Amino acid sequence: MSEILGKNQEYAEVMKSVLKLRGEPVAIRLIREGEEYPAGYSEPEGQISHCQAVFRARGGESFKLPLSSENCMVGASAMNMAPTSEKVASGEFHAGLGIHDSADAAGKMISERMIPDFKSVGEVVCPLKDADFIPDVVTMEDIPERIYWIVPLATASQGGRVTFTTSPFQCACEDIVSVPICTGKPNISLGCFGCRKKTDMKSDELACGIPYSMIPDFVEHLRKYESGIMTKAKRD
Repeated sequence: MSEILGKNQEYAEVMKSVLKLRGEPVAIRLIREGEEYPAGYSEPEGQISHCQAVFRARGGESFKLPLSSENCMVGASAMNMAPTSEKVASGEFHAGLGIHDSADAAGKMISERMIPDFKSVGEVVCPLKDADFIPDVVTMEDIPERIYWIVPLATASQGGRVTFTTSPFQCACEDIVSVPICTGKPNISLGCFGCRKKTDMKSDELACGIPYSMIPDFVEHLRKYESGIMTKAKRD
């Protein structure tokens, strides 16, 4: 077993047991141009969306996803894996779904996206416990009480308040992957239309993404919380 895999198994076990997660924490690595894919991961049969990969990984599956395996170009463009089409950039595509009052309103949502400043050619998505590589982010999808603990963890060392950003679309791609990569901070999402249509995301669940660089410190604090403040909190 590699050192990286051993650490990721340890992190996943603590996160899952202390937070009482319904499923596995998910590791996501965007593959940069010129970078090799980690060994041992296979492409899915047919194309799937990024959000479907994330939620299936929560259930234990692992995926190697070059751009040719991605069937949602909106999600792929949010991770700088594909160009943003004119219909998406103008707002025409999302306005046609019926949430926004105009193409201008939908286009403003797209124009304000946070997108990584590096070009990616694909991704690897798998349970953190199976990740024999260094992820960009670790995601969790669960009920608010469990996602809530990201706020104490994010403020434990430096204090302050935590600010999150989201929109009606692009939860699994922009909100919990691109935003943490761009800001270096965790982000919480209420979910989105696409996730709630195309995945098994439950009606009572939120999602969050945590930069992998923060995971070791988070895990150490979770160990303290488990026998400390968590014993005084109402938990389902």
